[in-house]
Amino acid sequence: MLGHLRTAADEPPRFVLSRWLFLRLLAVTYFIAFASLTTQIVGLVGADGLLPIDRYLERAFDLWGAEAYYRLPTLLWLWPSDVLLVAFCWLGMSLGLVAMVGFAPIATFAALWVLYLSLTIAGQDFLSFQWDVLLLETGVLALFYCPLGWYPPLVTQRRPSVAARWLIWGLAFKLTFLSGVTKLLSNDPTWWNFTALQFHYETQPIPTWTSWYLHNAPEWFSMASVGLMFVVELAVPFVIFIPTRFRLVRTLGCAALCLLQIAIALSGNYGFFNLLTIVLYLSLLDDTVIACMLPRYVSTPGAPHAEPPLPPRPWRVAVASVTVAVALLSVLSFVREVRRPNPMPTWAATMLRWVAPTRSVNGYGLFRTMTVERPEIVIEGTADGEIWQEYNFTWKAGDLTRAPGFVQPHMPRLDWQMWFAALGPQQHTHWLL
Repeated sequence: MLGHLRTAADEPPRFVLSRWLFLRLLAVTYFIAFASLTTQIVGLVGADGLLPIDRYLERAFDLWGAEAYYRLPTLLWLWPSDVLLVAFCWLGMSLGLVAMVGFAPIATFAALWVLYLSLTIAGQDFLSFQWDVLLLETGVLALFYCPLGWYPPLVTQRRPSVAARWLIWGLAFKLTFLSGVTKLLSNDPTWWNFTALQFHYETQPIPTWTSWYLHNAPEWFSMASVGLMFVVELAVPFVIFIPTRFRLVRTLGCAALCLLQIAIALSGNYGFFNLLTIVLYLSLLDDTVIACMLPRYVSTPGAPHAEPPLPPRPWRVAVASVTVAVALLSVLSFVREVRRPNPMPTWAATMLRWVAPTRSVNGYGLFRTMTVERPEIVIEGTADGEIWQEYNFTWKAGDLTRAPGFVQPHMPRLDWQMWFAALGPQQHTHWLL
């Protein structure tokens, strides 16, 4: 592959095939996210669930009145029922398949975003993870990246907008760099003295069986792993800003970023987070590199035809204006995370507050402070008031004789939330009790 990149060094970078792969993999991620919810959503927020959506929306309307529709933009306002919750999950899976085929990409990805936003708001605490909002933010930016048309063939697609491409790349940079810098800005001593991973594999929400071996690895290995992680999260993301003609450097940077996500996925269960992050990283690669990764019948679809005419000027101006606004908001969300706990200027805080209900302009920073102990809540039940038996969760740590397993890309949300509940039971009594 490296030899092929050297021979293609003089070819101008194109991103038509790269966009094709990005959108297909994003569709796969959407499909997984909706499929994972189908078996959980009723138990979590259904009529007899832990946080019933109908009561939640009713209380919101009592508190805010008509403003509740703005604060909680979900289609569940139409009919907050178990039937609609499940229907949205299955409709999302169906639209994910449609997006994989490439039919009406803008309309399909817009519908996927609306459905997932609706379920995220309905899910309350159980759909408040960083990969949920990351999927929403990626989904919004994908709308600018999609080709026009009902079923645009690969060979006749117009090259994607440079601005739209940079929105995707900017999100990849923001996610990765903030993941590293927020650990240092938190002043957590375990990150600064490189001992964080001596705790992490044991105290993370849902370990895997490989976590045991990593936890018992030599101290030097854990400390070296922290150093290597900081290099990948703080230094490697800057390859995004290297001109696209330096294909080899960008490819090596993308490989390093992807390898970190693979390592994280092998050491713990984080739902579809690692897959979605890798999808963002792959967008950095141009068509020449992507062609080396795909089967020949996909990567060589034939000689491209002349590009279709540009859309009308008013349409281009409108899209450009929205693109600039989205880019500005993304930069502000980045600055907000770096400035914490210092407040943002009033005008910036107001702009971010306006778009906050969409959950599509976010800051990131997983494990900015390390948990060094692992408390667990044990839930028991009795049928006769005398003999008590423990309820075993399928995926969270419990029985010490049972090795933890791999569950990703499925996201067992109650098991995850039990980890947060153990860290602060008082903050979670509204669903835990």
